[in-house]
Amino acid sequence: MTHNTQQPQPNEGERQTPVDFEAIRAQFPILDQKIHGHPFVYLDSGATAQKPECVVEAESEFYRTINAGVHRGAHELAARSTEAFEYARAQVARLVNANAEEGSEEIVVTQGATGGLNELAIAFGNASLGRGGEAAKRFALKPGDEIVVSKAEHHSVLLPFQELAARTGATLRWLDLTPDGRVRTDNVEDVITERTKIVAVTHISNVTGAITDIPTLVRRAHEVGALFVLDACQSIPHIRVDVKALDVDFACWSAHKMYGPTGVGFLYGKRELLEALPPAFFGGSMVELAWMDKPAQYMEPPARFEAGTQPVAQVVAAGVAAEWMMAIGMDAIAEHERMLTRKLLTIGDIPGFRILGPTDETDRIGTVAFDVEGVHPHDVGQFADSQGIAIRVGHHCAQPVHRHFGLYASNRVSCGVYNNLDDVDRLLETLGKVRGFFLG
Repeated sequence: MTHNTQQPQPNEGERQTPVDFEAIRAQFPILDQKIHGHPFVYLDSGATAQKPECVVEAESEFYRTINAGVHRGAHELAARSTEAFEYARAQVARLVNANAEEGSEEIVVTQGATGGLNELAIAFGNASLGRGGEAAKRFALKPGDEIVVSKAEHHSVLLPFQELAARTGATLRWLDLTPDGRVRTDNVEDVITERTKIVAVTHISNVTGAITDIPTLVRRAHEVGALFVLDACQSIPHIRVDVKALDVDFACWSAHKMYGPTGVGFLYGKRELLEALPPAFFGGSMVELAWMDKPAQYMEPPARFEAGTQPVAQVVAAGVAAEWMMAIGMDAIAEHERMLTRKLLTIGDIPGFRILGPTDETDRIGTVAFDVEGVHPHDVGQFADSQGIAIRVGHHCAQPVHRHFGLYASNRVSCGVYNNLDDVDRLLETLGKVRGFFLG
């Protein structure tokens, strides 16, 4: 396994010519099958994206050719696997415009977005216990301090920071939602105050598909000296995300939603913050020196946050996914999905159907949740599945936003780079039959 050692700039490789999305669709062999006798339509990318052949092959090739422990061992295979691991980290850094020099020191490998968000919350909690010394005091929380989230949060944001508040005596506050489910920013000065220490908010809701006004929230957080944590799970696969331009302090996302493998994710942190943050997990490969009678001396980031054996093959494949996305071009991906979103939103024109979220394509992606009057979401999902169409049903790990709409569950369709207008036509035709089938 060989790699190009040149490091292109973040925007390098963006296509200037039209993209053949049908040729891209052909790179996903899983779509070339029938489900219940019907051609397969996959509209559940918000849960997990399908994988192009190059990603599947990259993980397999790693195991076939250079499988070895990274950052340990002096043999040739260990050197090759370490090179591949760090090259992949650099490609992920390029995708979000994090620093890619000196070993991509701003990108930490995690178990996924959930793992990264929990890791941050645990690390902040450790700082609150006095771990990390003087430099870590900026992360410490105490009674009277406040943590701000929003009602649009996935439970992977809400619960770790809710627990952090409970452990430290801090107070959890939240940004409310507009009637169509967007995170409110008009009253930001009332919610994010001088008492706020952490703001953790989703970039794009996994229910409404609405893009949050992150610049306004980041500006206010930094005005009061608070840290900003971005959940980028639903944004990185669909739109261009530049962590430097957004000026977020931390960001977490999963590889499996950006056409990469399961079991791995990434945590971005500004270099100076990662250097001051105490680790959350402990074990091999994250210490410079360890003694029996005094605290260990931890390695520099990102190594200090990567205790134990990492999912190396999955990281390598995630790096390939990042390169693959950049080769297509994030702007091209966003424009293709905008076209699909425009048609998906006509779901709201079907009698008895209500869209949860913005009903036009402005500042949203092709994630469309909806309620069907008189029909349970599980029945809708099973009916769609009988026609070979995969959609999501349930509360999508985001119960507060469903309560905002007066519901406990919904149906959700979410598109990816491999979907086309034929997929949407099949969906619309099927949904148009749902109420007649169940209600007569």
